[in-house]
Amino acid sequence: MKILVCISHVPDTTSKINFSDNNTKFDPTGVQFVINPNDEFGLTRAMWFKEKQGAQVTVANVGGADTEPTLRKALAIGADEAIRVNMPATDGFSVAKQLANVVKDGGYDLVIAGRESIDYNGGMVPGMIAGLIGANFVNNCIGLEVDGTSAKAVREIDGGKESVSTSLPLVIGGQKGLVEESDLRIPNMRGIMMARKKPLTVIEPVAVSSETSSVAFEKPAPKGAVTLVSPDNLDELVNLLHNEAKVI
Repeated sequence: MKILVCISHVPDTTSKINFSDNNTKFDPTGVQFVINPNDEFGLTRAMWFKEKQGAQVTVANVGGADTEPTLRKALAIGADEAIRVNMPATDGFSVAKQLANVVKDGGYDLVIAGRESIDYNGGMVPGMIAGLIGANFVNNCIGLEVDGTSAKAVREIDGGKESVSTSLPLVIGGQKGLVEESDLRIPNMRGIMMARKKPLTVIEPVAVSSETSSVAFEKPAPKGAVTLVSPDNLDELVNLLHNEAKVI
């Protein structure tokens, strides 16, 4: 079985985020980047298939050379090879189009992607890949077993879980629960050294137009922000508080 794991290169959630050019561009200065958490659950599940069923695991992403350390980490975790599509990840459709082309060229049986990335939270790439390659699709996947060309998956739905049976080729949008957090792997020294020798292939993108673009960014209000009360509405505020106290 050939597995492709789609890897997003995202800011660590502890990073301080800033924007430049009048809040129209994300500023990566000083930001630590990591494997998208939903993708990391998928990569860990792929490693299980490699170890138990002899699957071949490839990781791929769409991005510039700055994303290669993230791909190298995935190789250190145990993936066999990596592919980087040499273009900025500008919007969900263009990313899905590039990854769908990788899938078609590689003849993969199973495509594992995170249900969404934690930076833009678009949640559209896995489903678009499935549509573009004509494969079955299971989103919000929290369990997956494969036997030959058949697969059984569990997905999270409102108020519970749903078990489904399907067949390969298959695309899943994985999330927390696909494996336990305790099963996530930290690269060891041997894995890091081996990753240096594993192939990381850079391919040029296919022609595709971006369907959406970011116009501007805005930070959320700081936690604990205090709204100042002007003298003009101070009496009104006192009356409201007084009346509320009476009700209580």
